[in-house]
Amino acid sequence: MASEDVKASESAVEKIVNLAEEAKLARQEIRPTSHAVISICKSLVAGGVAGGLSRTAVAPLERLKILLQVQNPHSIKYNGTISGLKYIWRTEGFKGLFKGNGTNCARIVPNSAVKFFSYEQASKGILYLYQQQTGNENAQHTPILRLGAGACAGIIAMSATYPMDMVRGRITVQTEKSPYQYRGMVHALSTILREEGPRALYKGWLPSVIGVIPYVGLNFAVYESLKDWLVTTKPLGLVDDSTELGVVTRLACGAVAGTVGQTVAYPLDVVRRRMQMVGWKDASSILTGDGRSKAPLEYSGMIDTFRKTVKYEGFRALYKGLVPNSVKVVPSIAIAFVTYEQVKELLGVEIRISD
Repeated sequence: MASEDVKASESAVEKIVNLAEEAKLARQEIRPTSHAVISICKSLVAGGVAGGLSRTAVAPLERLKILLQVQNPHSIKYNGTISGLKYIWRTEGFKGLFKGNGTNCARIVPNSAVKFFSYEQASKGILYLYQQQTGNENAQHTPILRLGAGACAGIIAMSATYPMDMVRGRITVQTEKSPYQYRGMVHALSTILREEGPRALYKGWLPSVIGVIPYVGLNFAVYESLKDWLVTTKPLGLVDDSTELGVVTRLACGAVAGTVGQTVAYPLDVVRRRMQMVGWKDASSILTGDGRSKAPLEYSGMIDTFRKTVKYEGFRALYKGLVPNSVKVVPSIAIAFVTYEQVKELLGVEIRISD
């Protein structure tokens, strides 16, 4: 009888030990998953902060760029960056310089978060496929691989947040004299859905996607490749013996990346903005700034927009707003990259984008 009690006790102890071991293993299995989720959240937060901060810093130039892109050629109010900013200040005041920025941030924060996170995942996936294809497990990122990863990230982020970009474009171009006012992002979305249908929210999507491939792709490819080159070659004493670049140097890398990307993709951005205005019954008057002209705004697609823009306004029209955009993009991209890396560093996440 005693032996049976002993056996029962040993069996119970053994079960408890087994359960404890299983619980321990379960915790070990869950821990990496929890760590991965936290890492993803930190990456998204860093990307969102980077996007919001960089765009707010250059909001006046962003608005001026869009106004120049869609300005009616028969009623030109300003031709340059300084005159354009002065005109906005004179007619709409300080608030006019930041019109549409709230909507822009509501779009760019998730867009930037998705873009940076998508780039990290795409770069890892593309590198893995490249290593498998070449049979070289030690292969590293190349500019072409980074370009591909950046293109994937740009397409995903653009598609996910495009309706907000479309709405932001319309809110940005309206003025105090506009015959119809969108009161905000939600009101604009509901109005467009009611009056123009859900497809209207994706007007200009094709040139946007085509444009985002070289734009975002080149941004990441140039930025990361330039950083690698500086660390490896240490030209002109710009980099010391450490493997990390300073904030100023990284800002310069971001500025170069932004300049290259936006110059290549800019004509598609102009076409996108013009296509977004099609179907808006008050667009022709809004684009003049005073509501007098009723010039038609009709484009049947991306090619037609290109053709009519060049035919009636010349090839230079495809680069309307390029100067304020250049002044905007250079610091914007630089701030976005550096802010992203700094925030990730503060959050305790590995900061190298293309690892």
